[in-house]
Amino acid sequence: MMLTPHREKKFINFLQDELLLTNCDIAVAVRKSRLNNGPLPMLLWQYGLIDIEQLERIFDWLDGQG
Repeated sequence: MMLTPHREKKFINFLQDELLLTNCDIAVAVRKSRLNNGPLPMLLWQYGLIDIEQLERIFDWLDGQG
């Protein structure tokens, strides 16, 4: 998932404000995403940091960002 710095900040804010993820949760997933070149939403789900409904909300949010 390649986001501009501005969109990445908005995405992180979404994860914190809407899904109530902690900075630590997000940092772990971002680190794994960069190491494995994997999509952040899927890593959040794979590591049990979000459930399937939250994953769907993420994809909906990303789709809405155009």
